[in-house]
Amino acid sequence: MQNFSYDRLYKFTHDTLLKMGCSELHAQIGAEVLLSADLRGVDSHGVARLSGYVRLWEKGRINTSPSIKIVHETPSTAVVDGDGGLGLVVAPYAMNVAIEKASKAGTGWVSVKNSNHYGIAGYHAMMALDHDMIGISLTNASPLVSPTFSKERLLGTNPISVAIPAKEEPAFVADMATTTAANGKLEILQRKNQDAPWGWIQDKEGKPTTSANGVKEGGALLPLGGDREHGSHKGYALGAVVDIFSAVLSGANYGPWVPPFVAFLEPDPNPVGEGIGHFFGAMRVDAFRPAEEFKSHMDNWIKRFRSAKPTEGNEKVLIPGDPERELEAIRRVEGISLLEPVVKDLMALGEKFGVSL
Repeated sequence: MQNFSYDRLYKFTHDTLLKMGCSELHAQIGAEVLLSADLRGVDSHGVARLSGYVRLWEKGRINTSPSIKIVHETPSTAVVDGDGGLGLVVAPYAMNVAIEKASKAGTGWVSVKNSNHYGIAGYHAMMALDHDMIGISLTNASPLVSPTFSKERLLGTNPISVAIPAKEEPAFVADMATTTAANGKLEILQRKNQDAPWGWIQDKEGKPTTSANGVKEGGALLPLGGDREHGSHKGYALGAVVDIFSAVLSGANYGPWVPPFVAFLEPDPNPVGEGIGHFFGAMRVDAFRPAEEFKSHMDNWIKRFRSAKPTEGNEKVLIPGDPERELEAIRRVEGISLLEPVVKDLMALGEKFGVSL
């Protein structure tokens, strides 16, 4: 492991995005979104992904100077065309549209097509917090997940994030994949040469496996729950809802037609839509009840759940967002630790673009 300061990694990411052809503004936004994952401990979606974006750009699958625009709208809804841009840039644009519509109509809902991987879902949902709004962020992803009872890969890890403001307490921030584990966690296990827990993956025949390379070997990730007896049909349903809201609603590719994140795999030659899809929501709290009143009750909700009696061997009950927030406070001061394979990957990028790590 090697340790790097946030500022150092931010500058490296920013400068790399500039070399790819991003504008100064887009490089700033992209670097901030990407590094937010590392700060919050979602290491699989941070700078470890940077080389993946570069490879997609080299294959002509990412437009680094997109004309992002609204192609359809009502007072409270919109469809955004990302013009093949970095999802790291397209998503904040769309979330800002949702926030602007919510400021006028009470709620704002935006579906996105023609985008790419957008980083961590939580970043975009949390954009609503400063406006006394509840933020919602969904995205579909490369088909690596088998529906319950299937051995075909038809869904992505399709995350859901909801951010809810409080008054004195930190915000409630749920940010989760609709699979038992995100694919990025497998990538980390592969780099560490470790096995995956039971219930994460099935092999190409649909049988449980602990091989961290199970997906690469033709297997699939499993929906949240792992198997039918543990509720995988619920994870399957959640992933399907994300896919439909993000893509069927916007005109993006859905299900098995979603373009793969890895550049060595080609997109389906017969797509059903344009690019990857996202879905965002912003709800003005005072469209339901006075914001200060609501936030006071959120404080009360959070305090009560924090005071819940923990089970044996556990110190306390956590609120969604606690581990990420606590780790961010540490990493902003102590730096971000990167695995050696990630460091080597970034060093290679630096040599390619003449950017110093």
